[in-house]
Amino acid sequence: MFKGLKPIMYNGREVWPLIEGGKGVSATNHASSGAWAAAGGIGTVSAVNADSYDAEGRIIPQVYEEMTRRGRHEELLKYAIDGATAQVERAYDIASGRGAININVLWEMGGAQRVLHGVLERCKGLIDGVTCGAGMPYKLSEIAQQYGVKYLPIVSSGRAFRALWKRAYSKFSEGLAGVVYEDPWLAGGHNGLSNAEDPKKPQDPYPRVAELRKMMRAEGVSEDVPIIMAGGVWRLDEWNDWIDNEELGSIAFQFGTRPLLTQESPIPPEWKAKLMTLEEGDVLLHKFSPTGFYSSAVRNSFLRNLEARSQRQIAFTKEEVGDHKFALDVGVGNRKNFFVTKGDLQHAREWYGAGYTEAMKTPEDTLVFVTPEEMKEIRKDQADCMGCLSQCSFSSWADNEKNSTGRLADPRSFCIQKTLQDIAHGGPVDQNLMFAGHSAFRFKTDPFYSNGFVPTVKQLVDRILTGA
Repeated sequence: MFKGLKPIMYNGREVWPLIEGGKGVSATNHASSGAWAAAGGIGTVSAVNADSYDAEGRIIPQVYEEMTRRGRHEELLKYAIDGATAQVERAYDIASGRGAININVLWEMGGAQRVLHGVLERCKGLIDGVTCGAGMPYKLSEIAQQYGVKYLPIVSSGRAFRALWKRAYSKFSEGLAGVVYEDPWLAGGHNGLSNAEDPKKPQDPYPRVAELRKMMRAEGVSEDVPIIMAGGVWRLDEWNDWIDNEELGSIAFQFGTRPLLTQESPIPPEWKAKLMTLEEGDVLLHKFSPTGFYSSAVRNSFLRNLEARSQRQIAFTKEEVGDHKFALDVGVGNRKNFFVTKGDLQHAREWYGAGYTEAMKTPEDTLVFVTPEEMKEIRKDQADCMGCLSQCSFSSWADNEKNSTGRLADPRSFCIQKTLQDIAHGGPVDQNLMFAGHSAFRFKTDPFYSNGFVPTVKQLVDRILTGA
């Protein structure tokens, strides 16, 4: 029998311990987060390059006019602050005093701290808390404290939380409203899989969350601070043993994938329809993201193309060394001194014959073979970079004095800003990055969605509270 959830106190008001996962770019907006709060939960506005609106309520396209990357980066930050502010204001109006409104940011997005300051300054009294992951957000607690809001770090291990706590959060402990444990094998979007963990060997979240609680207790964190389970959460009755569990303490649940398929969800109809067709295994945990993090997305043509591109890859040396004694004679034009193995020379010639006639260098002394059209698109996307990440492997942008990572741009990756903006605003779902959690295949089999039913957020929250 499902135990059922009890409301919790969050920032001075009673709410359901159900959090809407914040999904940027523009996959979670005011309509969905405001409705989630109105249903009594904690709605989350994505503050990652959110949409802003003109006087008639139309979305303002994010067009970049500046010639330099630094100039475009400044334009990006203005769009980000204006957009997040607009979304928060609208979500707050929809919530009408019910539930709570959080914002979500990626610590590794370009200008994250400036965006946070800008949004929190302009939205005083409207935001209850800030969730933040994709990196180690040491400054999060200090910034939240300045504006009187709560903070909720996103971690994937107890070790990560302890590092944050000892370095910064212990000084601002009263503002810690929850710790989001995001399962790195099951959650959609970017995750915190470490180099010591095998992406192909998922671990049971229970002992990891138990260890997190143990560390929190050892550091003197209040028992009232919930751990928020995120990633792979679909039905609450599947987590029955976690509720009222003394070892785990206070528990809340975050839903990222299920809120994508609601009436209020801002994603386009084609994206919603695609979610209804997914099979188990259709979501891929990959490392193509220019952030350098692992992330999970639907294995569509976009991802398959990136997989194929990396497979058309050979190592080279600049001098004859060992087996690398055959001069590469395709894909490199007049460039000299690319020595490869005999087998790789044969591969390169086969790819060249199949139309992949351009060899592009990677930062790891390898070459990937692409078509002339692909190379042209890659070069253009790299040149158009607006600095949406603190460090980008695809364009070599970095948010530092030189605006450079100091490494060669990596053609095996992609412009994440371009593709996320495109899919969120009606671009083809098969040709863009389509983030989703690994439970997304359940839309097809869950009877709640039979006959193509798409619930309102209120209907979804009510359903979740029954345990189903």
